[in-house]
Amino acid sequence: MNGLTLDDVVLSYPDGDRRLTALDRVSLDVDPGGFTAIAGPSGSGKSSLLAVAATLLRPDSGRVLIAGQDTAALSPRRAAELRRDRIGIVFQQPNLLPSLTALEQLQAVAHLRGDSPKAALPRAAQLLTAVGLTDAQQRRRPHQLSGGERQRVNIARALFTRPAVLLVDEPTSALDRTRGAAVVDLLATVTRDHATATVMVTHDLTLAARADQVLHITDGRLR
Repeated sequence: MNGLTLDDVVLSYPDGDRRLTALDRVSLDVDPGGFTAIAGPSGSGKSSLLAVAATLLRPDSGRVLIAGQDTAALSPRRAAELRRDRIGIVFQQPNLLPSLTALEQLQAVAHLRGDSPKAALPRAAQLLTAVGLTDAQQRRRPHQLSGGERQRVNIARALFTRPAVLLVDEPTSALDRTRGAAVVDLLATVTRDHATATVMVTHDLTLAARADQVLHITDGRLR
C-alpha cells in the first residue's frame, strides 16, 4: 500500500475578485522506502504541495491518502492526530528549542504525546546515533552544534513517531554545498532504513538528483 498518494488534487486561493490555482490536478504516489524530490522555482507550488500532503490545507478537490487512509473524511481533530502520529515534517529551519539538548528535543516530542520522556530516552539516543551524532553531540544545545548537526537533530525529531510519510522543506537552504549533500544523502538513508514515503521540495536540481526520482512543478502542474 502506498505511503503517500495525491490523486488529482486541485488547490486554489482567493486573489482579489478571482482565485489563483496553486495546485492544478496534481497526482503523486510515493511508496514506503521511496525518496521523491520535487523541484521548482519560487511560487511554483512546492510549499502548497507539502501543505496539502501534511493535511495542513484541504484541497478544493481530489484526494490525499496517508498510509492508505483518505484524509478527506477526517474531522479536524482526527486530522491533527494523523499528522502527529503518521507524518514527520523536516522544516527549512530546524526551530530547535534553545534551552534543550539534542536528546531533550526528541524527549519533548514524547512529552507532547503524553508519553514519558524518560522512557523515550533510548529511542531518542538511537535515532540521533542513526543520523550521525556522537554521544557528546547529543548532549549539546543548538548553539553548540553546527548548521548541519542541527538539521540532523531536526530529521531525527521528525522520525521519532515512526511516521509513514516524511515531508522535507528545502532542508539545505542554510547549508553549504558539502553539508547540504550530506543531509540529502542522510535523508535517502533514513528513508530506506525507516521505510518512510519521503517527499523533499527543493530549488536545487543537483541535490534533487540524489533522490530516487525527481519531479518538476511549474505553475502548480507536476511533471
